[in-house]
Amino acid sequence: MDDDANILRLVELYLTKEGYAVETAADGAKALKQFRDNPPSLVLLDVLLPSMDGWQVLREIRKSANIPIIMLTAKDETFDKVLGLELGADDYIVKPFEPKEMLARVKAVLRRSGLGANDASSKEVSFPGLTVNLTRYTVSFAGNTIEMPPKELEVLYFLAEHPNQVFTREQLIEQVWGYEFFGENRTVDVHVMRVREKLQDSERFGWTIKTVWRVGYKFEVKQL
Repeated sequence: MDDDANILRLVELYLTKEGYAVETAADGAKALKQFRDNPPSLVLLDVLLPSMDGWQVLREIRKSANIPIIMLTAKDETFDKVLGLELGADDYIVKPFEPKEMLARVKAVLRRSGLGANDASSKEVSFPGLTVNLTRYTVSFAGNTIEMPPKELEVLYFLAEHPNQVFTREQLIEQVWGYEFFGENRTVDVHVMRVREKLQDSERFGWTIKTVWRVGYKFEVKQL
């Protein structure tokens, strides 16, 4: 989804050569309609789109779907990167970009989401009152299904997969987002805050996501 015809053709060409089925749109409203009519496995979304910008489209998609989204931006600014991640983007690519970089990031995001993996085994962690399945991207808490965007779920899964281990924000960025992040890392705080809001009163089950002052976070379990 990009308003530049040359970029649209380039993206379509390289993804098609890799065996992906591709649909393109040159404005935000059309892109959102196509998404709703025929939901894809991944979205490449330009920030600067006519009719609806990329941020608006991202917000609308995240209201109903957790599919991977990679933002395309011409601005190599920390603010754009942080905003995209906080709104639920899985990765970002700064224009102009090399096609090989684009392909590598698409494959990496699909692999992390489980859509590009050959291993069909279920990736799941369970604790009293909580089950997080990374294969199906589902969360069950206190007997209820909880809706979580991909990155919130991945932060929760990673922490729960390593109970009682402390991770810095930088380590979480590297492990969950899959790349080295420069600039403010408050996006981790935002994601943890949102996860906590959805898992309120988790202490009654004997576990919680705890802030370790001046270090980071851990999934604290009273008895393993």
